[in-house]
Order: sequence, then structure tokens, then C-alpha cells
Amino acid sequence: MWDCAKAQIARKIGVVADLNAADVWLTVPAAWGARGCQIMRDAALSAGLVSSAFADDCDWPDRLHIITESEAAAVHCAHLTNLHQLRPSQNFMICDAGGGTVDLAVYKIIGSLTNLEIAEVCAHSGSNCGSLFLDLRFRELVRNLLANHPAHLDPASLAYFMHTFSETDKLTYMGESDDSNIFHFTCLNPEDLDDPAVGLINGNLGIPGYLLRREVFDPVVEQVLKLIEEQIRRVRIDALLLVGGFSGSEYLFKRVDETFGSRIKVIARPSDADTATCRGAAQYGLARPPLVSSIIAPKSYIIHVQLPAEPEDWRRRPAYIKKNDIGFDICENRLQYLVSKGSILRKGQMIKTTFCKFSATLLDRNFVATIHTSDSDKIVRYTDEGRTSELCQWTVDLGLLPGFQQNASNAPGGFYTDFELAVQLDGAEVRGVLLYDGHECGSVIFDVLI
Repeated sequence: MWDCAKAQIARKIGVVADLNAADVWLTVPAAWGARGCQIMRDAALSAGLVSSAFADDCDWPDRLHIITESEAAAVHCAHLTNLHQLRPSQNFMICDAGGGTVDLAVYKIIGSLTNLEIAEVCAHSGSNCGSLFLDLRFRELVRNLLANHPAHLDPASLAYFMHTFSETDKLTYMGESDDSNIFHFTCLNPEDLDDPAVGLINGNLGIPGYLLRREVFDPVVEQVLKLIEEQIRRVRIDALLLVGGFSGSEYLFKRVDETFGSRIKVIARPSDADTATCRGAAQYGLARPPLVSSIIAPKSYIIHVQLPAEPEDWRRRPAYIKKNDIGFDICENRLQYLVSKGSILRKGQMIKTTFCKFSATLLDRNFVATIHTSDSDKIVRYTDEGRTSELCQWTVDLGLLPGFQQNASNAPGGFYTDFELAVQLDGAEVRGVLLYDGHECGSVIFDVLI
């Protein structure tokens, strides 16, 4: 496929282009996190999408770049729509309505939109309600109408009906204003040409517009509207941008505008919406700004800990203060924030916190971390202050750390283990990671963003 693409590019722009030294941009689904992108990157490098162009070309892997489809579409829309009216701190939604799925991604503008200084506000969402499902429902409608005329239901005839629908009426259909119109589809088979009761007249199948709306369009379009509605209930949306092949449907755009126009200031669709992702990736690559995919933490992730008692603890919660095994004053039921709600993080960035555990013996190797979450913007110090809910218990096996066994053998009376725990928001997942000297020793997924 890559060889074919290079051949096409060479034919278009001539042999003067050195494609071996060109930057390559790959678009990936918005739901992919850092790990998925890395797998794609490794596969692309193995496939030879970029390679060393000359003898001392040591940085050739850096010519391969990855951008999410929604980020690329945002770049293109920023150039062609009134999205530039938005200001920092405002949110916009990309609705990528394709053939199989409709995918939504919501971003907050945190700087210059032209430089793609945006951060994902909440988890990507999507559903199987793309234009392919119009085709499938249309095929089912034709089958029902012509159930008594099998001459027109062979695979070739059905494919011809669907091709005609897809190439003509699927995108131009307008909805209720077309209810009284008859949409004509020519039969491929010259036999059995008339049955006015089902709209079959002289080799043409006539389907009323209201029937297309009720049986084909409305069930799919309603799913798209429901998907958008679910997102705007979670977060304020200042602009909605429709891209992808299905966004070219006049009926879909009309219904979106009618349903959400009173609540969303800007609803726009670029004229070349079906190629917005490719064009946006190319525009961004040519501009060459640094790309940092960011996400805004939708909630706080907090760990229930015991910490050395501080004056504030003696004043506010003296009952929580106990002496540990070696006589130090420890405050129980403390909360330590791993990441705070609203924090702007790079996708895949690890937010690290250092911990220390005392182990009496080699068998005392588990550190049990109780993870809480909070939707509140207020920072709380103790477990009894409310506003938090327990998410899970994360059992961390410190025996995985390289220095654990050595520490145990050198201190028969007990020993301390220093280690780091990190939270990583990666696409739709929240991972907890055990680190030692910056290296990952274990991880667990303890939340899914939906």
C-alpha cells in the first residue's frame, strides 16, 4: 500500500520529490492511547514507511509522526470554518461520522488553535451508526418490498439497488421535505417488471420519501443524535464540527442543527468533510509545529495513605495519629493526590509520587493502595471529609523491585523500600504503574473513562 501511495505521489508531483527523506504522518483513531500509537509506530517502521535516506541519517525514525483523526480534523476545520471565533478555555466537539462508526472527541482550547494547543476534555465515545447502516437498512427495505419478486433479490440486483442509493440519494436526501417525493431505483433484471402495489412500475422501484425516512434514515440518525446528546450532558460544548463521509448527508446535518442549534453556538461542516482528516494531517505536517496530545483529567485520583504526623494533623485529627512499629507518629486516613481534577497532562504522561514502606520480613512484600476518586474541585486531606468515593484496592508487589531482596538480606530486623507509583491517563484508560529508578516494574488498569 505504501509503495502504491509513493508511486501515486511521484506521478502527481514528479520525480524531483525525494520521498525517502519525506516526513510521514499516520492518523489513528481518537480512542487510541500512547500504547496503541506505539504499536502502530513500531509496525510502520518495520514496514519501511520511513528509512535511512543517506549514510549518516541517524534520525530517520523521527520522520514518522502520529496524529489522531480528530486532532487532524480539528486542524482542517480551524482553517475553513468559524472555529477561529472560539477563545482559550472554550470547548469544541469533533463528530467524525464515517462509514462504520460515528466517533466523538471533545477538546478544550488551551492556547493557539492553529498550533493545535488543545487538550481532550473527556473520553472518546463512539457507536456503530455510520452510513453503512443506512445501506443495510435500505437493503432490508428493498427485500421487504420485493419479497414476492425474487427475480430482483439476487445478489447482483441487490448490489445494484444499494449502489444506486449510495451514489445518489443517501447524501442528498433532505428528510420531511422529501416525504411526498418518490425515489426511483432501476431494476437490473428485465423480468417481472410490474407490481404497482409495492411501487414496481415498468422496471423501476419507486419508494416514497416518507418510507425511506421512517425505515432507513431516522433509526440511524437518531442514534447519532443520542450519541451527541450524551456527550453534551457531560460537558459544555461551544462548537460542533462534523467531518467524515456520513457528515455529507444533508438530512444528518439538518437534524443535528435543528436539535442542537439552540444550545451550541457554532455548528459547522467543511465542504470537503470526507477528507478532513487527511487534509488536516497534511496541513499540520507542513506547518511543522510540535505536536503534544493532551488530556484534561476528568476527576481526581487519590490514594489512602499513612503519613508522618504534621502539626495540622495534631490540630485537626489527633485521633488519627498512632505510633508505627518503630515509634514514629503516623497519621492514618490521610489522602494523597496522585492527579488532580482538571490537570492538563500529555497523553501517556506518568504523574509520579514517591512512597516508602517498612517491611518486617521478606514475606512482607505487598503494599496495598486504596484508590479513591473525586469529581470535586476542592482538595481534601482526610478520608472522612466526603467528596470522594473508593474506586479499588491496588495491591503492589514490591518483590518485583530489583532492590527488594537485597534490602531484606542486609537488614534482618526490618527494612525500608523506596519506590514510585504513577498514574497514567492514556486514551480511555487510567493505569497505575510501579516504578523503580524510572523503569516500569508492573502496572494495572484501575479505571476506564467512559
